[in-house]
Amino acid sequence: MDQEEILVRVRVAEARGSTPRERGAEMIVGAAGVTGTIGGGALEYMAIDRARRMLARGEAAAIMDIPLGPEIGQCCGGRVTLSLDRLPATPAPPGPEVLIFGAGHVGRALAHALLPLPLRPRLIDSRAEELALAAGLPAILSPIPEAEIRRAGPGAAFVVMTHDHALDFLIAAEALARPDAAYVGMIGSRSKRAGFARHAARMGVDPARLACPIAPGAPRDKRPAVIAAFAAAEIMAALLAHQTVCA
Repeated sequence: MDQEEILVRVRVAEARGSTPRERGAEMIVGAAGVTGTIGGGALEYMAIDRARRMLARGEAAAIMDIPLGPEIGQCCGGRVTLSLDRLPATPAPPGPEVLIFGAGHVGRALAHALLPLPLRPRLIDSRAEELALAAGLPAILSPIPEAEIRRAGPGAAFVVMTHDHALDFLIAAEALARPDAAYVGMIGSRSKRAGFARHAARMGVDPARLACPIAPGAPRDKRPAVIAAFAAAEIMAALLAHQTVCA
């Protein structure tokens, strides 16, 4: 979608009985594209059609009350009330930041895994040659990677997977010093975590919030894309939990 495009937000205002999405679920509809989902199927097609008619007619708001029965070819059995409202010509609010420190194989795979999600992943590395392999991914070349932690907004996630243990420890300690961090994870083993705990004690940092190993319940598999898939699930869960607590 064009960031200057006028859009319609479709929101599940009420969900009664068996419904494909919960109250509060949203999608954004433009003249040529859609982001998000309210559950798919006939319900979603009807909402998209109504939203585009709103855009064509210049309407500001609308309500749809839809029974999810055989008459629309969707047999969930519940009932959904949708609220539709026209948004100003500005981009939708961005999702939480996910700062990935280390643009190696796993870092790049993780950035790719996070891109389709409502998040803002960014690869951060001091090595231009590694970032050159991350074409098409949001990236920052920084000689002092830990400085990016201080620039991040509240509720960000920090994922540490650089090429150097000492640098990992430095970045992880800096991230844990932020009480508003939604997630701090460091790739590595339990012995690496124990080593970091000793480092954190010297730095006066509490290591309790550190996720290390990342996704410890995942099957043992060293393929970067597989590691990234489990890491992405853990990060997304932590961000959703943080948003619920802060709501």
